[in-house]
Parts: sequence; C-alpha cells; structure tokens
Amino acid sequence: MSDQLPEIIRDFPRVPAAVVAQAAQLQPAILADVAGRRGAMNGRIKALRPRMKLAGTAFTVEVRPGDNLMIHAAIAMARPGDVLVIDGKADQNAALMGTIMMTACQKLGIAGVVMDGACRDSLEIDEMDYPVFSVGTNPNGPTKNIGGRIGHPVSVGDVTVRPGDFIIGDGDGVVVVEREKIEALLPLAARKIKDEAARIAAIKQGETAAKWLDAALRTAGVLKEGETL
Repeated sequence: MSDQLPEIIRDFPRVPAAVVAQAAQLQPAILADVAGRRGAMNGRIKALRPRMKLAGTAFTVEVRPGDNLMIHAAIAMARPGDVLVIDGKADQNAALMGTIMMTACQKLGIAGVVMDGACRDSLEIDEMDYPVFSVGTNPNGPTKNIGGRIGHPVSVGDVTVRPGDFIIGDGDGVVVVEREKIEALLPLAARKIKDEAARIAAIKQGETAAKWLDAALRTAGVLKEGETL
C-alpha cells in the first residue's frame, strides 16, 4: 500500500468564521505589518479592479499552465467563504477562468479568486462585482486535460499558501497569514491602527518630523555622531 498523499486532499482545518469576519475589516497592509512585514504576494497579482476586496480561507489549487481542469474540481468542492488560491505558474498566455466559472463561484458563496495566472471576460466580471486577483487578462481559453492537485501547499505570488490559511486582498494586493497565527494578530492590528491614526493626526497639527529619523541615519552611517539633518 502506497504512503503517497492523494492528489486531492478533501478536508483541512479552516480559520473560524468569526475570526475571518474580524480580520476582514482590516487592511492587508496592516496585517502584513503586524505579521512581521511578510506574507504579501508579489505585486504581479493585482485586483482586477482597484475597488475589489476579498477575505476568507484558502482553498488551494495547483494546475499546469493554461489548463483549468482542477479549478473546475475545486469549484465543486469548495465551501462558502473559501477563497480559491490557484498556482497557475504565473502564466499569462491563456486565461484560467472567465465569466462562466466566476458566476458559479459567486453562486456557491466562494469569497473570491486569487490566481497566479490570467483571467478573461474582465468587463463582465467587473459588472458582477466579483473579487478576482490575477496577473492580468488574456482572451485565450484554457484546456481541460491535465491533472493537478487540490488541498496541498502551493506557491502563489512567491508566497507559500497552505489550505486553510487566511487570505485578504484589496487594491494594494493580497496578503497571506498562517491559519494558526491570524487570531493572535487581531489585537496587534487594532493597536497599530490606533497608533497610525494618532500619528496622522499629529502630522496634520504640524508635527511632520519623524523623531526616529536622525538616529536611523546615524546607524546607517549617513550622518556622523552629533550631526543632524
């Protein structure tokens, strides 16, 4: 009997819905900061329209470039609130998804799509107001011939994504936070929002100088000891 993992892993722990609801209120940038300035996907993966936002649990899919067979399987398996996170190998020569598949995702309550690949029918997806993050668009359709994997760790936008991780995206891009870590980051994010609001208020009152700047420049060797800007 083989010990090899199956190509499709059907069950995995997910972020609790209440935690997703809280974290969804945050900016991805805030979460990336409190997660150690990490977890942001490469900027090639962008919202199809800047207003688009998504948040949910990663449902991971790996495909061969230009083939979407496993994405159809993933749509049939994903739960409401999941985000399809697709490793399409950054290929831009053919679209992996278009209006038909996105309509099915929306109807099933899938929270959005993040793919390291291209989509098509962008105007119709815009009219649907369904959140899609991709490396761009291409009119070419995909094939449906080649197997892949579902429910395994994938690399999307140069970031490792495991099934069940928290995914959040807006006009800045997409951030991934490990499932086990997201709840503990919520109070840190709340504190950072409060601190940033206070700093912005101070700047508006005329306190534009960054108090830490001179010391940092000295540490970097730009300013000599005792020297200031």
